[in-house]
Amino acid sequence: MTLVALARNPVPSGAIAGLFQGFDGAPLRYARWSETIRQRRGTVVIVPGRSEFIEKYFETVADLRRRGFSVAIMDLRGQGGSKRMLDNPLKGHVRHFREYDSDLALFMTEVVVPNMPPPYLGLGHSLGGHILLRVAGLTLCPFERIIVTGPMLQIAAEQLKMPLFAARAFTESIAGIGLGNFLPPGVDQRPPGSAPFEGNMLTSNRERYERALAVLEAAPELALGAPTIGWMRAALRSCAMLAALDFPASIKVPVLMVAAGRDTIVSTPVIEDFAPRMKLGTLALIGTAKHEILQESDDIRGRFWASFDAYTDAIKAAA
Repeated sequence: MTLVALARNPVPSGAIAGLFQGFDGAPLRYARWSETIRQRRGTVVIVPGRSEFIEKYFETVADLRRRGFSVAIMDLRGQGGSKRMLDNPLKGHVRHFREYDSDLALFMTEVVVPNMPPPYLGLGHSLGGHILLRVAGLTLCPFERIIVTGPMLQIAAEQLKMPLFAARAFTESIAGIGLGNFLPPGVDQRPPGSAPFEGNMLTSNRERYERALAVLEAAPELALGAPTIGWMRAALRSCAMLAALDFPASIKVPVLMVAAGRDTIVSTPVIEDFAPRMKLGTLALIGTAKHEILQESDDIRGRFWASFDAYTDAIKAAA
């Protein structure tokens, strides 16, 4: 299993890439790296956002390795280099978010734990952050700490294009009559990040935006378009689960949430409300950031890494 290398986005040295089987046998792509300094601090497991792919995180992988962490990352089912769930590979689809939970559990037991040093930290963006928060509520969470950027606790109103209650009723009714594999009417079917930089909702940094676009131009098979009605139903159901009054208190591991003040993909006010209700939760708000904080300007990324370093400082390098 290969990773896509570009001059402007080289594969970090020492990569080991491959496939593992998801809960239903679906081949899912992953990559892993050892730390680049002599002393180990553990392993960061990256869970990407919807439509993302491993290559988009090469810069973040390098940042983590320089901090003494080994790094593992997987392409979620239905996107990147993992198996697509429908005949149309541009449709993003899962039946239930439990599928993501099960895949992550297998990734830990089959790839991460046998090959990579503890302790294990989870780093998730958007959908990936949502998945990590689901896992954080489990009795046996494999992570010592979790860091999430722009976690998808609630899809922003700009994306739903209708009131939340109407979106729930629509997806439940349409998927309920067997049409969950269809796309919502009127959606933009282009992959996120494939449109011109001007007016994009993801990042204010042209270089990093166009770098991700160059990967998709070189490897269009990594691209993903709009989510299906079935995916939306699963997402709204899972968001409702996380929104339950008792869910934040069920999280037993420390969580750092980093929210973007200019986010139009997920709801920042919902993140701000959720964080204080966790027993071990910390919130950092970067007011000038758009949704993809790790793809933002150097200044914004610097603020993220300052929060990350302060949060992980207690994890000292092991001899």
